[in-house]
Amino acid sequence: MACSTCHVIIAREWFGRLPDASEEEEDMLDLAADVQATSRLSCQILLTDELDGLEVRIPEVSHNAQGF
Repeated sequence: MACSTCHVIIAREWFGRLPDASEEEEDMLDLAADVQATSRLSCQILLTDELDGLEVRIPEVSHNAQGF
């Protein structure tokens, strides 16, 4: 995790199926734009068969936390 460009918003019905975000992920989300209650960094989601069909959307606004 070096930026928040992979910020996605998880559909509410799927959010509870994901493991909790780490403290580091939460810190990176603090730098993301348009953070929602179901925001996650997609680079931190391990895709498994149980997540087949996972619904996500990309925020309308984004910030690169690296500051480029």
